[in-house]
Amino acid sequence: MGFLFWDEIEAGAADEKSPNCFLEMEKIMGVPEIRAEDLKQRLDAGENLFLLDVRDEFEFETSNIGGHLIPLAELPSRVNELDANQNIVAVCKMGPRGAKAVQVLHKAGFTHVWNLTGGIHAWSDRVDHGVRKY
Repeated sequence: MGFLFWDEIEAGAADEKSPNCFLEMEKIMGVPEIRAEDLKQRLDAGENLFLLDVRDEFEFETSNIGGHLIPLAELPSRVNELDANQNIVAVCKMGPRGAKAVQVLHKAGFTHVWNLTGGIHAWSDRVDHGVRKY
């Protein structure tokens, strides 16, 4: 796989011969992941998980699974709004921005942070087909 820039990844300009390029990018970034099915199970069990949506506001308004919106570009300056002792799951469209958010939070001292593997698209595919993909 060649180098991919964040804008290209989110715009879907990744190599179409590599349908798992988003999952590969998350592995390369080396961040803790949680699958959509596992997140759903943990939420249903009543576990106190903080969903941090790092997409842009218009994306959140288009489709979301709840949570607190802090766009990735604003996260470094707004990290003080988050509780470092809470279990946080970063959510984006397909995974790469969530992985970057996990890296940002790790650098800020957060230790209980996961990326939703495949983002909101994985949630739509595997958990709730009513969540709009865009």
